[in-house]
Amino acid sequence: MQELISKNHLTKLSLAYTLLIIILIFIPAYFYMQSEIQSYKYNQKSQLEYQGLNIQRAIYDFNNSKNDIFYFPKSFNYDTYLYDKNNNLIYSTTNKNLDNKNTISKKYILNTNRLNAQSLILIKELNLNEIYLKISILTISIGIFIFISAYIILKQTITPYKKANKYLDRFFNDAMHEIKTPLGVLQLNLELLEEKDKNSNEVKRSLNAVKSLLLTYEDIEYLIKQKRVSYSKEIVDFSVFLKHRIDMFESLAYSKKIQIEQNIQDYINIEINRIELQRIIDNTISNAIKYSNENSKIIIKLYKKINIFFSVEDFGIGITNTEKIFNRYHREESIKGGFGVGLNIVKNICEKNSINIKVESKKNKGSKFIYITS
Repeated sequence: MQELISKNHLTKLSLAYTLLIIILIFIPAYFYMQSEIQSYKYNQKSQLEYQGLNIQRAIYDFNNSKNDIFYFPKSFNYDTYLYDKNNNLIYSTTNKNLDNKNTISKKYILNTNRLNAQSLILIKELNLNEIYLKISILTISIGIFIFISAYIILKQTITPYKKANKYLDRFFNDAMHEIKTPLGVLQLNLELLEEKDKNSNEVKRSLNAVKSLLLTYEDIEYLIKQKRVSYSKEIVDFSVFLKHRIDMFESLAYSKKIQIEQNIQDYINIEINRIELQRIIDNTISNAIKYSNENSKIIIKLYKKINIFFSVEDFGIGITNTEKIFNRYHREESIKGGFGVGLNIVKNICEKNSINIKVESKKNKGSKFIYITS
């Protein structure tokens, strides 16, 4: 079994919590940013007014002096414009357009002076990049702090579960190993007893029960190992392999007086892992037997045109919803037993090996499973 939460999943979960918290703090952060902008504008306006007072003082001093040259108090932080009474520009520190929206401005009406200036306009361009940078750094810092905190907390939280999961893995592996041996012994001895007494119904029922247990065992074993074991592909004689698996189900079918009809083309090879092919065949045939009526038949076909076609058709109770049957733990009828994992295993194997599945079914008339290699 896999760990309950992998590192990738833990990272994604931590990121999700981080994004959620950042979204929750977005509104107060927005108002904080607006407050910072207003504070910045107020500070810049105060400095603008101070510069305006400096210029007015310089004009006043020049007006009361005998100097012929006026030294204008320049500043690279402000754009300054002097206008006469006819609104003609006397002097400016820049050639920029006055219509820039991202600015603050202040207009002063001047007293009579030697410069013949009537109005003074100061403009300050606002640079909000510093505020945006500050908010961005603050948000990123909070996000990193939340992410690291969430990651550490989640990691510490799942540690006991990870340990418990390792113990469960070890238990299941040991248990599966211990179960397989006695099941094999039971099957061997029951087959020997069947050879000695072929008319014993008790032996036949016991042997069929052991075979059913082995099928369930093999499904569970595959589920446990599929994430840890690499099932490499090989060239398998599908025809011979299928006939061998059908022989294993003959006694199960016989117990319900079900006849298995075979139409198998010889020398059909397929590239797939042998264990995965067995899971497809065994689960499909066992389900056909399980949900067939007594004294009915099952038709198994294997042939090749351009693609390989493998089908199992029964004449039993049919399937209510063909879309749900491949969901894990879904069972058409709980009274029939099973865990509802067999067809889910089949679906996963088919997706892995690019095998298309087609299901045809009519209620109380039977079902047909068709597997087509792409």
